[in-house]
Amino acid sequence: METKNQKNGNIVAETANNTFTPSDSYNTLLKGNRDWVQRQLDSDAEYFTKLAKGQSPEVLWIGCSDSRVPANEVTGTKPGEVFVHRNIANVCVHSDMNLLSVMDYAVNVLKVKHVIVAGHYGCGGVAAALTNKQFGLIDNWLRNIKDVYRLHSHELERITDHETKVNRLVELNVTEQVYNVCKTTIIQNAWKERSDLHVHGWVIDLKSGLVKDLKVSSSGSKSLGYVYEVEKAEAAH
Repeated sequence: METKNQKNGNIVAETANNTFTPSDSYNTLLKGNRDWVQRQLDSDAEYFTKLAKGQSPEVLWIGCSDSRVPANEVTGTKPGEVFVHRNIANVCVHSDMNLLSVMDYAVNVLKVKHVIVAGHYGCGGVAAALTNKQFGLIDNWLRNIKDVYRLHSHELERITDHETKVNRLVELNVTEQVYNVCKTTIIQNAWKERSDLHVHGWVIDLKSGLVKDLKVSSSGSKSLGYVYEVEKAEAAH
């Protein structure tokens, strides 16, 4: 049985065995940080001294904001090994200055070797884009996924099972976002300078934790076609 009382101006939720305040989850985060710090120091007394010296990740992760798909945990990597950008449904839009700034820094300063666009099955943003409902401000962002839906509607409309349809659009969305990343001058100019930069598309299965490589990796602009392929920028005279 649960009841709610007022305590020191805070709402208190009482159960038969425990009493919780809204600040409990916040304090848990602070305690979790202290516990994590101690575990690292117990393993390596110089851990944070070395971590503070800088980063040299080889991977840029462009993933969904969903709390169930953190990049380091999914890939079994440590702090400093993956540079991360996340947004709703891992969308890569050419007008998103946040994304482009992250990508520019990762590619041209950190010199990452792999850019991974990572979606996940059961994505709420993708599922929302399959409906005609209004959700508010996010509708403007979801329109980018609706564009993917429109582009592949001939295939998606033949799928009758809702979960299967959502998951197929998840895959198609990742594929299109990989192409969008490759279309940027950031990536294409980097390809002109070096051959060790690769762009990949992944989907994470939350039911197993495993990654599905969509086999849409690219290491050059040739696959984009002449419409999107750009020449090296020339200085203005």
